[in-house]
Amino acid sequence: MSHVGVPRGTVRKRRSLALLTAGVLTIPALAGCSSDSEETSRGVPQDIAPAARDRVADGSTVNWAVDAMPTTLNAFQADADSATTKITGALLPTLFPMDAAGQPKLNPDYLESAKIIEREPKQVVLYKLNQQAVWSDGREIGAPDFVAQWRALSGKDSAFWTARNAGYERIEKIERGADDLQVRVTFAKPYADWRSLFSPLYPKEITGSPDTFNDGARTALKNTAGPFQLKSVSKAKGTVTLTRNPRWWGDKAKLDTLVFRAVAPKDRTKALADGTVHITDVDAATADRIALALRDGSNGQPLTHGPGADLTPAAALRSWALAHGSDEEQAEIAQAAREKNRKAVVAYGAEQKALRGYAVRKSLEPAYTQLALNGESGPLADDRVRRAVARALDRQELAETVLKPLGLPAKPLGSHLALAGQPGYKDGSGALGDQNTKEAQALLADAGWTQGGAAEKPKDTKAGSEAEKKADKGEAEDKKKADKTDKDEEKADRAAVGSDDSAASRAEGLYIVGQDNKPGAGPVQAPDASTATHVLAPSRAAAAQSLALLRQASAVSAVSEDGTTAEAASKATAQDKQPGGAAGAYAPLGTAAPAPASVKGPLGKDGKTLTLRFVLPSGPGSQSLRGVGDRIAAMLEKIGIGTEITKVPDESYFKDHIASGDYDLALYSWPATAYPATDGRPIYAKPEPATDGSLLVEQNYTRVGTDHIDQLFDQAVAELDEKAARELMKQADARIWAAAGSIPLFQRPQLVAVDKKLANVGAFGFAAPRYQDIGFTDRQAAGSPADRKK
Repeated sequence: MSHVGVPRGTVRKRRSLALLTAGVLTIPALAGCSSDSEETSRGVPQDIAPAARDRVADGSTVNWAVDAMPTTLNAFQADADSATTKITGALLPTLFPMDAAGQPKLNPDYLESAKIIEREPKQVVLYKLNQQAVWSDGREIGAPDFVAQWRALSGKDSAFWTARNAGYERIEKIERGADDLQVRVTFAKPYADWRSLFSPLYPKEITGSPDTFNDGARTALKNTAGPFQLKSVSKAKGTVTLTRNPRWWGDKAKLDTLVFRAVAPKDRTKALADGTVHITDVDAATADRIALALRDGSNGQPLTHGPGADLTPAAALRSWALAHGSDEEQAEIAQAAREKNRKAVVAYGAEQKALRGYAVRKSLEPAYTQLALNGESGPLADDRVRRAVARALDRQELAETVLKPLGLPAKPLGSHLALAGQPGYKDGSGALGDQNTKEAQALLADAGWTQGGAAEKPKDTKAGSEAEKKADKGEAEDKKKADKTDKDEEKADRAAVGSDDSAASRAEGLYIVGQDNKPGAGPVQAPDASTATHVLAPSRAAAAQSLALLRQASAVSAVSEDGTTAEAASKATAQDKQPGGAAGAYAPLGTAAPAPASVKGPLGKDGKTLTLRFVLPSGPGSQSLRGVGDRIAAMLEKIGIGTEITKVPDESYFKDHIASGDYDLALYSWPATAYPATDGRPIYAKPEPATDGSLLVEQNYTRVGTDHIDQLFDQAVAELDEKAARELMKQADARIWAAAGSIPLFQRPQLVAVDKKLANVGAFGFAAPRYQDIGFTDRQAAGSPADRKK
């Protein structure tokens, strides 16, 4: 599927240190949050048409579509992307690839063993290399390669342009072991995620100097050590071509040639039909077309879909009459239209026939989609408003919207730091609470957002006062933002022209839910009379319950392996007991009661309406995100929150909006990781103020974090006991939920169209591909040209 909504280079940047969600009135029972230390969960299995190697033919070429040509083949640079990851996976050593359960697994092609041999006084890891492992120039893989990569990525030499150094900065020294096949790594500080290091491993010729590191590996890799080697990179053709590595010591690659071909998502159906690609991620629309092609091929009936399929008999008769009528001008127009339609029907039919040669392999992608709430300023700087947004969401409905039509399990994701099926996964959403409209409204009322609040003048405001001057300044800033929005909308409109996107996605770049008839602005149902009014608990009770929320986060996360709750679970931590109680907990005397269950229009406060700017990508590959966004907007409208939806070009979505903080609400994804203590910290670390007054956010684009969350990450990354480290990560996850800056929604679907005769490739799920096992099970197909016509 298209990777819009995922930061470019995210897979690598997640380990970068340099840089791609709550109730007041009732506290859910802990039993409902899973009291077991580790929740039993099953991930969706991979779908790759597995076949034993002796059933896979030798030879042939396979074309694999990627979104774009990689800008670099150096996976440690900031502009590395998913194409970089795919290509380097076939060329370079990965010492601990992820397996089908999302765990790092030792790769015997490169390692005989790797383990911690000393913990005191310092952590020492000993790598024993496969004695057959060599670079393509014949040199043995050894300690010099480890040393060069450590020095390049340690962060001590700024001449190396690297996107991340997590883990490498903890290394004190690297030495040769008892022989050339042993590498001894000593850490200055304990590092739990040591298996994440040296993958991919580059030869010392690349990492040995800033020049070769920065520029030498961007478009060429002369020395490799995988089942394939790099033959050519052609920007003109949009291809990266790999051939068998004659020095590869492992299982011989079944394919002669593997070509990664740049194909835009909108062009992939045609590329499949033309036979120019054999493997490609596809969207739901293309998957549906392939399913229809397979169905139509088996029933032998005329097509009931495609161009002209919705033409009624009456319309067909009228078209024929016009084409054969006495009005020559009208007849000419009608005949041209009929001829155009006839050609479209023929072309569509040919494409459908060709698509019968493919299967759609389905699983869940190792990535999740979240709703991000920017807590830097505005209404969402108040944690009560963030929690209200979270409590308004029906995450089950959102998951079903995306996954159910695809035949995939539709279950909301319960963790920021692990996916279902991974070790350590536990649903921590109980620290925030389930969907509850009335409690969401109560939170907003406690924060001062009420019916009629938009008509009130700011308190203590007089003519010519400082408040009015600030308001004037704010209006000027709003005008600047509006001008920027107009430019974004113009770009979005231009990007949408000629696309096959839905009518909704071709609408204006901006609309406000609840103030017009745009998607998401449906009528709000009136509540039962018995529940029409919901009275907020007194301020003192609200404060106590807000504090209880933090206690619950501790209780949810501080459960030991034997199921007993630690003492910290029943007491607020010292951090929670800061003077004045929990932040934002106390409502001033006279706070208005919450709005009735049926809210008409946005709430207001001090003369301003409660409207949030919801930024979404506008491209043809982002229909799913926009559909989810419309549903979220409708859910927020029910509690009195208006949403100003702005659609912007895909290429500027992250750089100009998410990373810069120019949004209130946004949808984007993060990839899964086997190393949450390392990869999760920059995403959820508390932003720090820079010398110029701005915030250093690393990858925490929500700008929401706490010292306690940072401390839990720091403890986990230094904890060498795996079970203890997982428990710390569960505690961190519960705190992240309670902070309500990021709301995980669902794991992304993974749809891959594959030539039906190809084996051991498709929707891999968590697992890394074994490129040497991919090939055709049909020997005739194995000898056919890569660009054969179906």
